[in-house]
Amino acid sequence: MKKWRRRIRAALGMGLTWAVVWAGAGAIFGLVAGIYTAVWGTGTGLIFGSALFFSVQFATFGFVGGAAFSTVLAVTEGRRRFDEMSLPRFAAWGAVGSFLLALPLLQLAFDPLALDGLFGIGGVVALMGAGSAAGSLALARRADDRELLEHGGDVADIGLTEEEKRELLAG
Repeated sequence: MKKWRRRIRAALGMGLTWAVVWAGAGAIFGLVAGIYTAVWGTGTGLIFGSALFFSVQFATFGFVGGAAFSTVLAVTEGRRRFDEMSLPRFAAWGAVGSFLLALPLLQLAFDPLALDGLFGIGGVVALMGAGSAAGSLALARRADDRELLEHGGDVADIGLTEEEKRELLAG
């Protein structure tokens, strides 16, 4: 039972972390869209309103994407430590977990326009998920390195995988 509680807490933490980052991206997107519609479009010029709207929307997607990524990662890479995972593979799992956000749009798949929306939104969300996953791994590795320093580890070991450490010790 303790194991499940820890996994749920990890998924919630990942979701909240991604939500904060994605909310910032949504705010920037909303500001740009608001300025564009205020200056060149026929919009009402609600610049900060659109920033808030997109910020909330992106934060929601980020939370669900981070939680989905955490779940996918637990299922596929559950026994591996962060220093044993490659960055491209981690980013790929982030893209897969985030693409799961677009799956509810599959109910509209009978409409060809909905398929365009699925792959358009799914592609953007998958790219954001891959970037968020890569950033999450980089932060996790940095935290592991900092912990190694605090416990008196050798500075030469920082950033090395376990296999690289064994090679250094053997050769």
